[in-house]
Amino acid sequence: MVQFKPRQHLPTQDELPETDFAPVDSELQTLVASLLGDLLAWHWRDRSDWFWGINLAVYYKLNTPAIVPDGFLSLGVEQFDRSDGRQSYVVWHEGALPILVVEYVSRSYGQEYGSKMADYASIGVLYYAIYNPVYCSRKRRQPLEIYRLEGDRYVLLEGDPVWLPEIGLGLGRELGTYRNCTREWLYWYDREGNRLTSPAEVAEQESQRAEQERQLREQLLDKLRQKGIDPDTL
Repeated sequence: MVQFKPRQHLPTQDELPETDFAPVDSELQTLVASLLGDLLAWHWRDRSDWFWGINLAVYYKLNTPAIVPDGFLSLGVEQFDRSDGRQSYVVWHEGALPILVVEYVSRSYGQEYGSKMADYASIGVLYYAIYNPVYCSRKRRQPLEIYRLEGDRYVLLEGDPVWLPEIGLGLGRELGTYRNCTREWLYWYDREGNRLTSPAEVAEQESQRAEQERQLREQLLDKLRQKGIDPDTL
């Protein structure tokens, strides 16, 4: 676990670059993380003690380059620390390391199984997830691997979804639709293994329920008419 010694002046997020400015290799690299963030925003809408970052620089040690995860979750911090949002995530300002980092493996291998894993372990990130839906066979890996920090090394966890007790959610993969794209996505799950629904899915379910109720009402009215009863007179 990284520890910090008090200094007379510690740089703030306004004094540090917000990212590493490296272009993303795939649209899905951002969309996968965006869906996870949208789900948290919906299901944790009554909470403000968490933050989900996407391609945002994480500064964890003075005079050390930031790491820029595809997605990361921190708990025990303000969701919005100011009106214009975070410029970067500065650990000595936040007082908390990310508890989970998610990396998406795209065409250009970014050392997700190598130096990145070692870096996150040395920092003290508790959970490290690697999502590799397309290129996992070239590394003889699983499409989704979730590791937990045990001591100074990561241990691969079994299951899909994998329950993360410190977060109170599970993480797994499943076929679904997001932004009109139907494919496999990463989702959050409850303790019983039920996938958390997105706001769009909730709206669609409500729309289907309303349509079913309308059809049942029309069927009932038709039966009354067939019996010679005018529903308008009831």
